[in-house]
Amino acid sequence: MEIQKNIEDILKNIEISAEKAGKSLDDIIVIAVTKTVDSTRALEAVEAGLNNLGENRVQEFVNKYENLKNYDIDWHIIGHLQTNKVKYIINKIKLIHSLESLSLAEEIDKRSKQHNVVTEVLIELNIAEEESKFGIRKDYLIDFIKSIERFENIKISGLMTVAPYVEDKEDVRWVFKEMKQLFDLVSGMSFKNAEMKYLSMGMTNDYDVAIEEGANIIRIGTAIFGSRNT
Repeated sequence: MEIQKNIEDILKNIEISAEKAGKSLDDIIVIAVTKTVDSTRALEAVEAGLNNLGENRVQEFVNKYENLKNYDIDWHIIGHLQTNKVKYIINKIKLIHSLESLSLAEEIDKRSKQHNVVTEVLIELNIAEEESKFGIRKDYLIDFIKSIERFENIKISGLMTVAPYVEDKEDVRWVFKEMKQLFDLVSGMSFKNAEMKYLSMGMTNDYDVAIEEGANIIRIGTAIFGSRNT
């Protein structure tokens, strides 16, 4: 019941923020981040209406995927993805949020070919250029997209970022604004295998600001499941 109540509260907040951005609740995809959350509690979120689940770690994803394979769930890999782990997730996930290197793109393309699928990915950007964060620099974005055009089994479906953690979420509004500007810039250009459908940004601490600035995917963990060991 606690998880269901948390989700109800979050959806109310999303509705308010979406309205400010000229959108509706239905325009926003809410990913329940199940990092360190067991399969039983993850299923509570699904039963409360969130069928998009996000995992940071491939091993956790594999375990939960097997435990919950009889349920209608769209799985997302949202954390840093090592090339040697790609083989475990292809053909099982809806979206990889963290493409940030050519070597990773090559591996995703290779494994996708083996399964005869086209894997949707988001390019991760490090807008604030934090040393502790993954993601490409914004001035490399266009060249990076061009370098992906040769891959036939990858589809770039949008952009993702993780904003710096701050006490006052208004201090990261600029990050989300810049992301939306880049999203719009790429949307107005033509690439062989890129279509800007998703702008994934905003977490428990700042998702309302992210939505106001144009996010249509948010990733919520703590606000749904409570604080956890990382």
